[in-house]
Amino acid sequence: MQIHDDTYNKGMEILKKIDSEHYQSIVDSFKDTVAPDLGQLAVEFNYGQIFSRPGLDLKSRLLATVAGLTAMGNTQQLRFYINGALNLGWTEEEIVECMMQMLIYAGFPVALNSILTVAAEVFAERKTKSNKGGSE
Repeated sequence: MQIHDDTYNKGMEILKKIDSEHYQSIVDSFKDTVAPDLGQLAVEFNYGQIFSRPGLDLKSRLLATVAGLTAMGNTQQLRFYINGALNLGWTEEEIVECMMQMLIYAGFPVALNSILTVAAEVFAERKTKSNKGGSE
């Protein structure tokens, strides 16, 4: 079990870098589902094995993930990765440009829905949260 523990711990560290505020609740959200082990598997494989590979830094991997999820029209996970990309230093403008690039490959409906709904909502939520934090 040591290998699984190592990849799980490595994965949790990466997940924490992406979203230090919500990373644990993401994993915990699988506990009461029909597939409670899915959270552990996702951490081990996605983050402990793939996101931790050499060759690309974490910031670049997040932008690539935003592009891929945009192309697929996967709005649920896209929200998390847009937040993560912002947390790791990408700007709103860079993220939108990355998503607009997907117009070529995914078509206008998928990319536009992702940009005009998911990205816009994430940006607005972060601004609201930032404004509330600044006034307290």
